[in-house]
Amino acid sequence: MSHGSVETMHEYETIAREFFDTYTRGLLDRDATVIAGHYAVPALIVFPEQAIAVSGASQTEEFFASAFGQYDGASTAEAAVEVVAATRYSIWADVRWSYDGGVPDERHMYQLVLDGEDWKIAVLTPLDV
Repeated sequence: MSHGSVETMHEYETIAREFFDTYTRGLLDRDATVIAGHYAVPALIVFPEQAIAVSGASQTEEFFASAFGQYDGASTAEAAVEVVAATRYSIWADVRWSYDGGVPDERHMYQLVLDGEDWKIAVLTPLDV
């Protein structure tokens, strides 16, 4: 691996870490608008027995607003981010979420895509914890 490749991967790791820091704040604030702003349109949210093809930001906002109940009791969250692959236009991040307040841990694979100047989630799918 060349020296340039290492710098580039470090840059992608920094981008992903900063992205999920702001995402985490939106999650803890239960701010569906902030969370929706982290998603590309179109996007795909894949959960067991449910795949949501997102065609508008309001759809993502409604989905997360309805899901906040599962985080009741959580006042802190930690996102352990591992970039598993990256290109100049896409980052795949394996994120392990841990919460306080008895909220179960989660693990998701996110595909971030460059949308203009901003990185956005294009695909979200859960993984086994």
